[in-house]
Amino acid sequence: MTTAEKEHDRRRSLTREPMVLAVLSAVTIVLFVAVTALTNLYHAQQESLGNQWSTRGAEDLKNGHFELAVADFRTALRYSRDKYDYQLNLAGALIGLKRTPEANAYLVNLWEQEPENGLVNLELARIAAQEGETEHALRYYHNAVYATWPGDQHAARRDTRLELITLLLRIDAKAQAQSELIALAANSAGDPSQAAHIGDLFLTVQDYAHALAEYQLSLTSNRDNTAATAGAGLAAFQLGRYQLALPYLRAAVEANPGDTRSAANLRTAELVLRMDPFQARLPVAQRDHVVLEAFATAGARVKSCASAMDAQPSTSSASAVKSLDDRWSDMAPRITQQGLRRNPDSVPEAMRLVFDIEREANAACGPREGADTALLLIAKLHEGA
Repeated sequence: MTTAEKEHDRRRSLTREPMVLAVLSAVTIVLFVAVTALTNLYHAQQESLGNQWSTRGAEDLKNGHFELAVADFRTALRYSRDKYDYQLNLAGALIGLKRTPEANAYLVNLWEQEPENGLVNLELARIAAQEGETEHALRYYHNAVYATWPGDQHAARRDTRLELITLLLRIDAKAQAQSELIALAANSAGDPSQAAHIGDLFLTVQDYAHALAEYQLSLTSNRDNTAATAGAGLAAFQLGRYQLALPYLRAAVEANPGDTRSAANLRTAELVLRMDPFQARLPVAQRDHVVLEAFATAGARVKSCASAMDAQPSTSSASAVKSLDDRWSDMAPRITQQGLRRNPDSVPEAMRLVFDIEREANAACGPREGADTALLLIAKLHEGA
């Protein structure tokens, strides 16, 4: 081969190699695009199948078909192994079947991934409460109250706090329940629809001032709510605000004659307001009449109690009651209509003895309804006065 021919072949080779490389590159790109498309199609199909099974599982879970829901969500997880929502719903279905340990294992794993997830914390709190693990339950409930929630966060946090309060009441942690209730009321944004229930809970922890406020809020939107009316009457009565309690109690009894508690409190409130001689702007003649009635009531009470204590004369209670009986007998000649008119200072003296008698007789001989109960409440109203 001549030198010219060799040079010609070399040039042809140099020209062909870039063409081959270009063709190979194009083929590679086409194959890559095809593989990528097939891979994406595969993943899309997997995701679609996972969604289909998850949708079916959600429907079964909603209808209480927990066994089917477990199978549905397990199938969905075969197509989307790490899907967070599928695992959470599977845990919910397992809880429905009372397979708590399995559910707890899923939930703990999910909590480690998202410790701020409200639903996960709530389910863990419920499981811990069922297992009697109170400290863990309280921790998870508190986490859930301040966690991230899908949808209406305000409603979710409110409902979670209500569950927490229910648990605290069940374990008799009333001080903690009261704190949570105050926070709940503050975050309810003056919602009258929730106020009556919150008022009921405040009554349970004996926070009558907050209970009254919640019942009054409830009644602004529904004046015919008989339960809230009775609650407001009870709360005002327990606060010693008898004048305020009267209209609520009267309305409650009128709406529900079978409400014996409101009826009893109404009678007592009326007696308190009738038998309290220290009310402002009370005419002197009426005040003296009230004192005479209270003094006579206390005299009957101390004599009855002293007679009942005759069987145990050596006890300290019997001695105290006997001493009060003697004091009443010594004072009685001076506590008359004319005596009170001549010596107005006898009014507080007589009432101090009345209060002492009612307290001691109540402790020694037990409570008594009617005027004696009213006098005890009047004594409480004027303690330290």
